[in-house]
Amino acid sequence: MPPVRVRFAPSPTGYLHVGGARTAIFNWLYARRLGGVFVLRVEDTDAARSSEPMVRAILDGMAWLGMEADEGPFFQSQARERHVADAHALLARGAAYRCFCPPGEPCNCRHLPPQEALQRAAAGEPFAVRFRVPEGTIGWEDRVHGRTEFEGKTLEDFVLLRSDGSPTYMMSVVSDDVAMEITDVIRGDDHLSNTPKQILLYRALGKEPPSFAHLPLILGEDKKRLSKRHGAVSVLEYRDRGYLPEAMFTFLAMLGWSPGDDREMLSRQELAEAFDLSGVGRSGAIFDLKKLDWLNGQLLARLSVAEFADLVEPRLQAAGLWDAGWDPAWFARVLALLQPRAKTLQDVVTQGRPFFDAGDVLPYDPQAAAKHLKGEQLAEAMAALRARFASEPAWEATGLEGALRETAERFAMPWGKLIHPTRLAVTGQGASPGLFEVLELLGRERTLARLDRLQEHLLQASQTS
Repeated sequence: MPPVRVRFAPSPTGYLHVGGARTAIFNWLYARRLGGVFVLRVEDTDAARSSEPMVRAILDGMAWLGMEADEGPFFQSQARERHVADAHALLARGAAYRCFCPPGEPCNCRHLPPQEALQRAAAGEPFAVRFRVPEGTIGWEDRVHGRTEFEGKTLEDFVLLRSDGSPTYMMSVVSDDVAMEITDVIRGDDHLSNTPKQILLYRALGKEPPSFAHLPLILGEDKKRLSKRHGAVSVLEYRDRGYLPEAMFTFLAMLGWSPGDDREMLSRQELAEAFDLSGVGRSGAIFDLKKLDWLNGQLLARLSVAEFADLVEPRLQAAGLWDAGWDPAWFARVLALLQPRAKTLQDVVTQGRPFFDAGDVLPYDPQAAAKHLKGEQLAEAMAALRARFASEPAWEATGLEGALRETAERFAMPWGKLIHPTRLAVTGQGASPGLFEVLELLGRERTLARLDRLQEHLLQASQTS
């Protein structure tokens, strides 16, 4: 039995989106599971739409996901001579014929006498080459969908070479698969209608078709085909949003495939050991961003503080929040506070801004402000709390909590009535890690300055109401 050889064959007319990335992952895992070969072939024959930046984006996306090809990348455009030669071989065998009809018009050349076709071609009349689709059933055992069949009479005689001599996708892909000895084709359901035509081409070239597995499409939460509004964007955009490559890899690997048990967090090695096409479902897989957030958060939480810091630092630098003069111990304590709450690395920039921004003018979340910055006693109570904090001898979480409780009791109000405005004052947000740990790490000076600004805000609000 020949060794397993699979290929991922993206078209560089766009970025590596989540659907293509999942197809690549399934092929990669299948090859790893069976000790096979994972081939990367860039199908760049659409010269008008292909571009070098798209090629680079695809390769960068695969590199980020940690999928190094065993062979390639190969570029389909470089094998054009072989594609054309294979088409002419089919023409010589009578499996294809010359078509002189203008593009887009019904073809009536199938029964043109061979001699007449040769004479017209020799006279310089342009022609395309069409495959002669035979009658009968074309079927295969799909590794996902089971027995799948098409009737030859439902297929048109499809073009192999255009009238300008350029090969079509259908001709190029089969020619390449034959030359690369591909044994298994694992791809999306959107290619299902291409398969009977390609099976005919394999056989006409004297080759046994590979095994086929067609993956159900990825759907949004509304059960409609995945689009940009659902999350069908470049995998590199998820990198930029702060997702870890291992989280994205695992999420996509388990999107429409199950290891057969209730495990949700498998390592790359565990995925490779467990992957089997029998675990691929037949219905569309739902792209659940909340599941990706959960998975990424779990992996972030498992990092050491030092590992977490290494990943966070470039993002703080990019946001203009980095200060090389920070006390390393203080920075580590802040990260330890933020890490359990972070779903993405970018969350650390957002949630950490109150710590890392040297200024004291933080915008207040409007919903939280409308909810918590009200009440007749609030301004007076917050002023008293500010004074109580200022006199706190040791700036530590326990003492700060006691100071707030004392102030709340003095004004006969639930202490939550002071916690929420204080949190909003020092973070600008309606939610944060434990408030008193936040205050301790912010320090006395910044905390008091932000409480002063809150007093100004409350005063202005009372004057305009």
